[in-house]
Amino acid sequence: ESASDYGFTAELVHRDSPRSPYYNPADTPHQRMVNAVRRSISRVNRLDPSSAGAPKTPSTTLVPNDGVYLMNISLGNPRVTVLGIADTGSDLIWTQCKPCADCFKQAAPLFDPRKSSTYKDIPCHTSLCGVLDQTACYGRPGLCTYAYSYGEKSYTVGTLATETFTIGSTSGRPVSFPKVIFGCGHRNNGNFDPHQSGIIGLGGGSASLISQMGKATGGKFSHCLVPHSSNHQASSKLNFGANAVVAGRGVVSTPLIQKDTKTFYYLTLEAVSVGETRIEYTSGNTSTSVEEGNIVIDSGTTLTLLPQEFYTKIEAAVVKSVKLPRVRDPSHVFNLCYKAEKDTGLGAPTVTFHFKDADVRLNPANSFSRIADDIICFAVQATPVQLNIYGNLAQTNYLIGYDIQNMKLSFKPVDCTSY
Repeated sequence: ESASDYGFTAELVHRDSPRSPYYNPADTPHQRMVNAVRRSISRVNRLDPSSAGAPKTPSTTLVPNDGVYLMNISLGNPRVTVLGIADTGSDLIWTQCKPCADCFKQAAPLFDPRKSSTYKDIPCHTSLCGVLDQTACYGRPGLCTYAYSYGEKSYTVGTLATETFTIGSTSGRPVSFPKVIFGCGHRNNGNFDPHQSGIIGLGGGSASLISQMGKATGGKFSHCLVPHSSNHQASSKLNFGANAVVAGRGVVSTPLIQKDTKTFYYLTLEAVSVGETRIEYTSGNTSTSVEEGNIVIDSGTTLTLLPQEFYTKIEAAVVKSVKLPRVRDPSHVFNLCYKAEKDTGLGAPTVTFHFKDADVRLNPANSFSRIADDIICFAVQATPVQLNIYGNLAQTNYLIGYDIQNMKLSFKPVDCTSY
């Protein structure tokens, strides 16, 4: 098979769905929503490349526990399953490994490299040791050691190695990739949870799963995120290669912009419309032209975050067109909330994001979030940092395709529960 014909699909489990080990049946759906938003706001503060004290590589400032989608992946021979956070905001793939000098508690057994016939340490001073900026040659003699920190005192330190990774496929047999570079973590700690054993980096940097699968998948992946509130039996999908092609009616595409931080996927946002009112992008600086790559698309952040001045104009337009009674958000997270018992008949306007060459229309389910039985809130906020983010609520019920070779991102409106 040639690389471009090759495609497969894996499942993504939302961390709050009944199929997730994180699921707490005692939480109401609204409580889960508020928790997700709180996690994503704390995540953004750490994603921000300009934040004080951030290391020079913004890809290292991400906190793991804010990840929203989990992915099962197995490694080694014989295979050991790892539940990792699928993260488009970081690159390194890593899991906790034996012997563990200092590890967080995890429910699943630790990966033991000595028991796998396909495990190989990467020697120091080789080109493979250079795929990550955060490597050095200390620790065990001659081995490539990495140290990757995620802010908030979370970190993983260990040996860079290669191993066979196997990804479950929703149709037919699992798919294996030999010699994937990953971090075998011997000292990992911080804001981690026993249900997870590591992180699966899906960013744009050379150490990420996407970049490493590049030859097999042609640098293409796509995802279809099921709405938080929908029937939880449907799972979100992560597609690779030929399965990730986004085509057909209703598809719009916008250029992916690469910046110094190769990890992040940047897009260019030109304007936002609320109903018929078009509001041109402004970031508070005086230049009139829109800077290329002014917003990051991220699956791990719940809300969409925009510059304060721009957000204020959008909020004013929403206030003008929604006739429901305003209420304050009891959880003190959202700016703009309304009293609404049901999701229909809100009279809420269609909010359109005008990316370069691509108008993406958000229906009220993408732009408003229910946080209580009788309260809905606008899921766009002013960003607390210098980074603008197009979050995952806005991405639900869209098939979103990343094509790294041709540097473009495509949107297609679909029902992800039946996709």
